[in-house]
Amino acid sequence: MAKIIPFKAVKPTRAIVGLVAARPYQSYTIDERESRMDYNPYSFLHIVNPGYKYSQEVTGNERYKLVRNRYLEFKEDGIFITDKKASLYVYKIVNRHKQVFNGIIAATSAEDYENDIIKKHEETIAKREQTFKNYLHTVGFNAEPVLLTYPDNNIISDIIIDAQKAHAEFEFTMTYRDTHYLWKIDNEDTIATIQEEFNKMETIYIADGHHRSASSFLLYKEEKEKNANHDGTESYNFFMSYLIPESDLVIQEFSRLIKDLNGLTKEAFLIKLDTNFRIENRGTVPYHPSKPHHFSMYLDGEFYSLYLRKTNYEFNTALDKLDAQLLYKTILKPILGIDDLRNDNRIEYVHGKHEMITIKSSVDSGEFKVGFGMCPATVQQMKEIADEGLKMPPKSTYILPKLRSGITIYEY
Repeated sequence: MAKIIPFKAVKPTRAIVGLVAARPYQSYTIDERESRMDYNPYSFLHIVNPGYKYSQEVTGNERYKLVRNRYLEFKEDGIFITDKKASLYVYKIVNRHKQVFNGIIAATSAEDYENDIIKKHEETIAKREQTFKNYLHTVGFNAEPVLLTYPDNNIISDIIIDAQKAHAEFEFTMTYRDTHYLWKIDNEDTIATIQEEFNKMETIYIADGHHRSASSFLLYKEEKEKNANHDGTESYNFFMSYLIPESDLVIQEFSRLIKDLNGLTKEAFLIKLDTNFRIENRGTVPYHPSKPHHFSMYLDGEFYSLYLRKTNYEFNTALDKLDAQLLYKTILKPILGIDDLRNDNRIEYVHGKHEMITIKSSVDSGEFKVGFGMCPATVQQMKEIADEGLKMPPKSTYILPKLRSGITIYEY
């Protein structure tokens, strides 16, 4: 029952696509952004940071209008070209760790989002939803797809493999050493086959991009109410997504760093932990958990393993089984007094394969008092939580692949 449709993507030319593509705006430091814009006139950052042209910070609706102007200038200058025929796009990413992601870029249905065919596992912030909805309304395009995942499907997989036998329309490597490939599927029979397979799926899941999809849904509702002749085919009924099979999705964990022990001494803190955890001091040897409900902790120059005492904890929902939620319910909230995981400035999050080293150095520096590591969530956990209509705590998952802006653009 999941609906996808082809669309006429706006894309950079093959010669400069690697120069245009950019990470999400917020992922750059100010110095990184300015350096890229100083030396790369084609970067998509020029569009989303339009005040750079005037050496001035521009915000709000004024910024949105200038984003629209920069985008139109890129089209006028031939940097962006609109496809003549509505297509689906096979997109492949090979990252520097040799992880491979294969999927399809398509337009997905806002109505499916409304009807919970496209399922969510993460809470969104209403203010951010509204802000990005206003942005989409003014600029008239979306340049970064939402990441969706679907059950592995042999027919779709075979089509993706077959498409990749042809010469790629795009093939380029970013400075982070991720290589990107794109192939166009414009054969109507092939498109119909892909649509039929997705139509058989009862649900697909948002992996990354909850705010973008929520904002696209708000835009759909607003435009539908204003349009007396609404028929469901208008571009605002859809939003751009990158759909990959569940077996390609990679979920990594976020670790937690806490600035203080909520007024407790080290000894009092350990005694409180003992209620729910079996604690072992690992000394100076870095420890990383290898099983669910096991945690690592770094405190006062030493590593600890924490194993949940299951007799003291009830698993009533799929969310209760999630380690990020378990840590929140047993330590962060009741002992350390951290209730608002999204806004409390006493907690920060780190990810990556060297996160335990980051935790150690952050605690040793005195900036933080204690750090916690855990095993990553699984795709199955993510699905079960979404199926139960529940939401993960903030920073429960760090999901790969990470997408780039400006490679395919969907116009409203």
